[in-house]
Amino acid sequence: MKRRHPPIQRYALFAITLLVLVTALVIWVQRVRGAASPEGQRMSDFDRWLIGTYIDLLRASDVSRPVSNDSMPRVFVVAPNESVSEIAERLQRQGLIRDANLFRLYVRLRGLDTTIRAGTFILRPSMSMEQIALALQRSTANEVQVTIPEGLRREEIADRLEAEIGLSADAFRAATSRASAYSYPFLQGLPADATLEGFLFPDTYRLPENPTAQDVVLRMLDNFAVKAAPLLEQARAEGKDPYAVLIVASIVEREAVIPAERPLIASVYWNRLRVGQPLQADPTTQYALGYQPDQGTWWKRNLTLEDLRYADPAGYNTYVNPSLPPGPISNPGRASIEAALRPAQTDFFYFVASCSGDGSHQFSVTFAEHQSKLCR
Repeated sequence: MKRRHPPIQRYALFAITLLVLVTALVIWVQRVRGAASPEGQRMSDFDRWLIGTYIDLLRASDVSRPVSNDSMPRVFVVAPNESVSEIAERLQRQGLIRDANLFRLYVRLRGLDTTIRAGTFILRPSMSMEQIALALQRSTANEVQVTIPEGLRREEIADRLEAEIGLSADAFRAATSRASAYSYPFLQGLPADATLEGFLFPDTYRLPENPTAQDVVLRMLDNFAVKAAPLLEQARAEGKDPYAVLIVASIVEREAVIPAERPLIASVYWNRLRVGQPLQADPTTQYALGYQPDQGTWWKRNLTLEDLRYADPAGYNTYVNPSLPPGPISNPGRASIEAALRPAQTDFFYFVASCSGDGSHQFSVTFAEHQSKLCR
């Protein structure tokens, strides 16, 4: 007859077995966590097996699962000589990863810890730990640099990209022709035919050699999300139309030469819109007229009375269209967007270039006052 252990002995045996397993697991995990140290040194084959087994068996889903579905870009700066542990801790504090220690183990296992370089990166909470680790790698390919000044229209940006880095102007125009092709929050609710005019943030960009149009557009939109979109969110929170703010900013960018005048110029346009007076902004007419082959520019110089009467079918000429143009006429910088969001509080309805030729303007409340300031 088979001997059976009393119930209390079976429970004790189970408890002892469980304790041994738990203790072994704790020791294993502690050994795993120590296996990735010191940083920057080669791991032994045993340590690599240990960490790989730990991640594959227990943490694979944590490596591949994003923190959230929030796709809003965030700027993440890696300082010179910053350790992987420090980088991992900041990633966790900023809500980009869940477990700093797992990130450290993962990059150690994949050999990525020695290839993270100082720099500025665009990351998203919707990226997995694996994607973030790869995004922090500085490309070993040659880079190109291009500067996009404030106030260019998208066709000008396309021409500049083609001239400076060899990117097809036609490809860039096509990639920026439909805002609806991109899922950024600040592009939601725009007119169905809206382009990316106004959202191609002016800045200096470092790009991989031979970038695609999509590469450049996404860099610009990511940059806009970080540096300009918060201003549009402020406008929305204050009950203002964010797209209208951007449109006014695009006109201000073309008009202002002296930075301090931006809020004053913005005040003139908002004052006119408030009372239903046509904007009559020369840059909108220039935008409507388009490229001028004889002058080699997208902004016609010396507008004529006939130009001002141009019945632009798209509605951009504000000498004919009494309201805002249907979209931005250029790509403004942050300062012009701030001016459109926070215009000076004035009674000005007119401004004209001063006769000094220094780019400054004279502002007036009445048309008669405005007439008296015209250069003779």
